[in-house]
Amino acid sequence: MSEQKEEMEEVEVIHSWSAPRSLSTCLMYSFAQRDDMEVLDEPLYAFFLRTTGIDRPYKEELLSKMESDGNKIVKEVIFGPGRKKYRFCKHIAKERLYGLPNDLMKKGKHFILIRNPIDILPSFDKVVSPTFLELGLADLVSIYNELRELGRAPTVIDAADLKRDPEATLRGLCDDLEIPFQDAMLKWEAGPKPVDGIWAPWWYKSVHKSTGFQQSKKYPVPFPFSLYELLEQSLPLYNSLRRHVKQTSSLIKSSLLPPDLPVPANEKLLAWVGDEILPRESAKVSVFDSVVQGGDSVWEGLRVYSGKIFKLDEHLDRLFDSAKALAFINVPTREEVKEAIFNTLIRNGMFDNAHIRLSLTRGKKVTSGMSPAFNLYGCTLIVLPEWKPPVYDNTHGITLVTATTRRNSPNNLDSKIHHNNLLNNILAKIEGNNANADDAIMLDKDGYVSETNATNIFLVKKGHILTPHADYCLPGITRATVMDLVVKEQLVLVERRISLSEFHTADEVWTTGTMGELTPVVKIDGRIIGTGQVGPVTLRVQNAYKKLTEESGVPIPTYHRT
Repeated sequence: MSEQKEEMEEVEVIHSWSAPRSLSTCLMYSFAQRDDMEVLDEPLYAFFLRTTGIDRPYKEELLSKMESDGNKIVKEVIFGPGRKKYRFCKHIAKERLYGLPNDLMKKGKHFILIRNPIDILPSFDKVVSPTFLELGLADLVSIYNELRELGRAPTVIDAADLKRDPEATLRGLCDDLEIPFQDAMLKWEAGPKPVDGIWAPWWYKSVHKSTGFQQSKKYPVPFPFSLYELLEQSLPLYNSLRRHVKQTSSLIKSSLLPPDLPVPANEKLLAWVGDEILPRESAKVSVFDSVVQGGDSVWEGLRVYSGKIFKLDEHLDRLFDSAKALAFINVPTREEVKEAIFNTLIRNGMFDNAHIRLSLTRGKKVTSGMSPAFNLYGCTLIVLPEWKPPVYDNTHGITLVTATTRRNSPNNLDSKIHHNNLLNNILAKIEGNNANADDAIMLDKDGYVSETNATNIFLVKKGHILTPHADYCLPGITRATVMDLVVKEQLVLVERRISLSEFHTADEVWTTGTMGELTPVVKIDGRIIGTGQVGPVTLRVQNAYKKLTEESGVPIPTYHRT
């Protein structure tokens, strides 16, 4: 006995937390192959059954052979001395009940293993009926959050990655756990193992046939739709954890790194979708929504200045006119749209230097297809706010090129309808991108300038200000505002057809739009505009526009200027 005691020493504990049917036993077998590791199969299981009173076919045998006192399990079994450097504890999340010593979470190294519920549920009911509580994903989220609050945010790995690339996934996990990877972790012998729990004959039949992390079958088994509601409840929890996985697996896997956002603060924002406010990653529309099915939606861009929404009523007028022109039905009321906008801005604390992309889709369809007769749910309202300064360089100016893509004619799709089907503009923007220009000028069917792919356009020639007729271009709210300002500044305004060469030879050019405000243009198709600097008339109108945004707008309720 004395020799045994001398061999026993303090071990470093590695806690694996998962839901059932998540390859956790395979992972336990993997760690058991290491020469520096001993493993424990669900050391909290007896405590869980005794505390909850839940029945299992093996309950009596388990309670007679396993320690069921929570304090003793944690202190003597999990953190007791051992003969190896490390101890791997396979835990099922639901087995962590209140009343266990705090050391369970505060000591050792923790990681979380997740698996998509759509892969778990088809095989879950071999021993017990699947329920939300049995699945334990809520417990898994709770464990993640508790460890994060303790300053010990755990590594999260996905079972799909273990199957797809076991070596890379295990190497990454070992790095995070600060233990060396061993090649032995990739293979084990088939059949029952000495480390198996008493419950193995009921649960481990398939895993006993394995000798490693096997690739998933090319095609899955049919999903049992009696469990559809449970899948709906479980997926958001799985997805909330999946966001913390370093590498995720999917049918079409991207090797691209997450891109940097233009404004990092927008990584966390709240958006209105339908009739609720949701976090950025959860703010989605149905695949049956008309905006997905055919770009069947209308939209507006709104800008917020010092606690006020600039030209809100004018934008809402156009939104509802566009919806009426496209024969939308079950449209929300003007007051409902306003309240959604106000609530979303207030929730985000966005009272200045913010932009709203406001969309109203024809709504969700009962089945996929073109016909609006399938739209029986009413419209879908989307309020997407972002911290967003003007998107162009309004101090030094931008460059434009002329696109070969023509602006839509009213014979095809009237530009006075502010619709979401923007492929015509996107094709022109691609031409601009390919030419390393900021935007692209679009001509009408007769070769006259209409607008750019994203904005309206003005020129100055010998003191006169000209802009194209709103026949092929959108009659923009900012365009109309600037036209009013030009008149108030006692400048001469002319609205007529304008050829491209007139823009090439203009003294000054600027574009207008809610997202970019009033933007000087210093080069078009390689021609320097005027002196190549922001001109005096442009500066004069810019200043008048800035003053107007400071003085007018619809106040956001609850905003108090500090």
